[in-house]
Amino acid sequence: MLKKSFSPIVNSSTKVLVLGSLPGDTSLAENEYYAHPQNRFWKVMRHLFDRPDAVDYTDKIQLLLDNGIGLWDVCAQASRPGSMDLAIKGERPNAITTLLDQYPAIRRIVFNGQKAYHLYRRHFEKRADISYVCLPSTSPANAKINLENLVVHWRIIASD
Repeated sequence: MLKKSFSPIVNSSTKVLVLGSLPGDTSLAENEYYAHPQNRFWKVMRHLFDRPDAVDYTDKIQLLLDNGIGLWDVCAQASRPGSMDLAIKGERPNAITTLLDQYPAIRRIVFNGQKAYHLYRRHFEKRADISYVCLPSTSPANAKINLENLVVHWRIIASD
């Protein structure tokens, strides 16, 4: 089944761009990044920026933007049955190079898991003016790492 990503969440103050692979089925149905109730992305963000009240999607997005964080996916579209990253096939990448040129304040790209990192490396060259960090996935499929450890790893995005 062909699936498409969302538009990027970014503004002129964005310094860190978080890249996932492709929205899962729940996210696509809800039209929200990381909408699956077991995905820990938003929990991690609330911990990092001390905003337990950011539960509405609009508040979550504002939390990111207020802290210089952008959000997008490496894939513009791909075939994938279900939501597992391992099943992504025939991907077409988003225009990440164009986005980086349009938002020159972005100085770090953080990958939400190995699949996003590998997809990026397949389609893009690293840029000398940007640092790259691959972090543990916040997906419920990454059950080997708990929320507390995710927060420790992800703290790097709050340090810019």
